[in-house]
Amino acid sequence: MAIDAIESGSFPFSETMKVRFRDTDSQGHLYFANYLVFADEITGFYMDELGFRATQPSKAPSFIFTVNIQCDYIDEITANGTVRGSVGYRRLGRSSADVAFLLQNHETDAVLARGTITQVFVDPDTRKSIAIPEPFRSNILERQGNWVVE
Repeated sequence: MAIDAIESGSFPFSETMKVRFRDTDSQGHLYFANYLVFADEITGFYMDELGFRATQPSKAPSFIFTVNIQCDYIDEITANGTVRGSVGYRRLGRSSADVAFLLQNHETDAVLARGTITQVFVDPDTRKSIAIPEPFRSNILERQGNWVVE
């Protein structure tokens, strides 16, 4: 599923985050790397909602290594603005998954950035890839319906 097609559809999860002054660069807009931080944090919130406990690593069923990030930067937002981040799993493999994200200006709906994050699920001790933990995979499929490709 292309990112453009995802952008026109509704994402399974959405959250807002305030742009703090410290999130900006010397030009006064959100520092480019922080778009990825926002996307990653919102993905973690979604994973928690699906039962993975990403924001509590000691309670999560595995580690997750981010192995690839693709991001198209489209527009800027300044300090005190609010970003609405929308995320969803677009592909589930055996041990890896792709999360699509869309960041928008919450006040204007202008698209700020869009992209994907590729995650690999890893055994904490061996650091080798493992199957995506159940019931996490089941929860994704149940929540997202036809949105995800296996």
